[in-house]
Amino acid sequence: MRQRTIGTDPATRREVSALALGAMNMGTRTDEKTSFAILDRYVEAGGTFIDTSNNYAFWADGGQGGQSEELIGRWLRDRDVGEDLVIATKLGARPLAPGTGYTDNAEGLSARAIREAAEASRERLGLERVDLLYAHIEDQRGVPLEETVEGFADLVREGSVGLLGVSNHSVWRVERARALAASAGLPGYEVLQYQHGYLRPRTDIGDPLCPDGDIGGAGPDLLTYMRAEPGLTLVAYTPLLGGAYVRDDKPLPRGYDHPGTTARLAALGEVVAETGATPHQVVLAWQMGHEPPIVPLVGASTVEQLDELLGALDLDLTEDQRARLNAAD
Repeated sequence: MRQRTIGTDPATRREVSALALGAMNMGTRTDEKTSFAILDRYVEAGGTFIDTSNNYAFWADGGQGGQSEELIGRWLRDRDVGEDLVIATKLGARPLAPGTGYTDNAEGLSARAIREAAEASRERLGLERVDLLYAHIEDQRGVPLEETVEGFADLVREGSVGLLGVSNHSVWRVERARALAASAGLPGYEVLQYQHGYLRPRTDIGDPLCPDGDIGGAGPDLLTYMRAEPGLTLVAYTPLLGGAYVRDDKPLPRGYDHPGTTARLAALGEVVAETGATPHQVVLAWQMGHEPPIVPLVGASTVEQLDELLGALDLDLTEDQRARLNAAD
């Protein structure tokens, strides 16, 4: 499988597969047998980049999450998969009590919360060191950004965390946190996880995938920032919009209801017809050849679904096809 480098420090940077596998529903909506089969197939195909979070999937049972990390931990103990795997997890959005959520009662990003959450994640995963740890959402409890930066950096210096990442934060907060870390000589965020796909959402109504607020879209400002900071990597979640490209029962979110969507879908349809690939494969191939580099983060509920997505790795778009996809507006 194609590889990407994440991180810039030779002591912590890692080579990861160009396609990441999300484990959000593993252990809840996706049962253990099926989850193990999907993970096995991903590794068999050369995949090395697995993503989870300490709050996945609290909404499945009204609890606090952790089921996905626990399942990955059981899978890791049961399989001899070597040291090439990079396991990423997130903290900061785990509900503090059952029946609450990340919008009203999240654990936050204090130094204490970071340390306790990271230790609990390592225990659930059965790992001495987490390869990549994200700040999942912005702190909602008034914690100074300096405390958050130092709290994450302490874990890296101690060796319990490799790389640091950030998800669903305003670009100015990402830059300020990175500047604080740099000025103090501390490790900072190097991997950014945001929602990004081929279709362009409106920017005047918040995050089109989350009606509760603007929490995670990779807009033009973020992409411009990444072009100015070539050491950063974008991991793009929900690149296929939950199947909306191909399923009549999965309409596009309201944020994509504008003329530009029609033009881009037409261009996508042309390339699908020319290549014989599926819309999902074309979208993922477009992302993997994007500038700045993007690592699509995909989920699958069956091995068959995963196999279709893995087919994107064998699809090389021509310069003309890529230009037409980019120019559609």
